[in-house]
Amino acid sequence: MKELAEFVKERRKRVNLTQEEFAERAGVALTVVRKIEQGKTNLNLARVNHVLEMFGHTLIPVSLKDLERDETS
Repeated sequence: MKELAEFVKERRKRVNLTQEEFAERAGVALTVVRKIEQGKTNLNLARVNHVLEMFGHTLIPVSLKDLERDETS
């Protein structure tokens, strides 16, 4: 979650937006942006994706089996 937090915070600052301005443009509550930037782990994937879509990115769920399969390949 630290990498996600750093990514969002750095990109938001790069476009010179406050957390409040960014939340409004992303269509999420201010608390969502704050939780992401603080590295909280209890986040709603749909809301995280609203934020990441501002930068042309999204997250997708991946099963542990898929990860393990990739590591052994």
